[in-house]
Amino acid sequence: MELKRLYHNKISRQILCSDAAMLDASFYARNNILIIAEELLGKILVTRFENKLTAARITETEAYNGIVDKASHAYNGRRTNRTEIMYKPGGTAYVYLCYGIHHLFDVVTNVQNVPHAILIRAAEPVYGIETMLKRTGKTTLDNSLTKGPGNVSKALGITTKHTAASLNGKEIYIIDDNFQTYKESIIASPRIGVDYAAEDALLPYRFYIKGNPFVSGKNNLK
Repeated sequence: MELKRLYHNKISRQILCSDAAMLDASFYARNNILIIAEELLGKILVTRFENKLTAARITETEAYNGIVDKASHAYNGRRTNRTEIMYKPGGTAYVYLCYGIHHLFDVVTNVQNVPHAILIRAAEPVYGIETMLKRTGKTTLDNSLTKGPGNVSKALGITTKHTAASLNGKEIYIIDDNFQTYKESIIASPRIGVDYAAEDALLPYRFYIKGNPFVSGKNNLK
């Protein structure tokens, strides 16, 4: 069964804890948010909270292009207590509450005072599955474990208390294990749930790995 194979994708603890594999500040500081959003596909999001290590390979992202993007929380230069995190230097976690329930994890990119952010919409579990199941209250392994941004955060233990955390720290970070995501397997499409953004809702700022079952929304499985 395909899902069974995916859940047994073994990534060693040594790799997940390696500073050498961690994406450095220069990865996040670039100014082209679309390139970063695409290149995050296949990278591994790792959390280490209370001696519990969990990790999932990123399969879906959405880019939010700062003050010029009507779908962005920072559109038109908006600055609030919540969105101020988006103006931090690239490589900072931006976590916000959606519908008062879901904690959504974003990667801040670019340089300080340029509020670019990339939402991690879905990921494929690769380590700490039992911990993820306990956090989500699930007893059965299926692709809903980390399919959708709220599920990703819940499974990996990320909440709004982690907003402003450095992605070059010890608790939340992203690594590159040299997994290769082929260009032809990456799909760009409009973002999900941003109809309020008028014409910007149609921008192809969502990226996902074609055929991967751990993708939210419409996924071309062919």
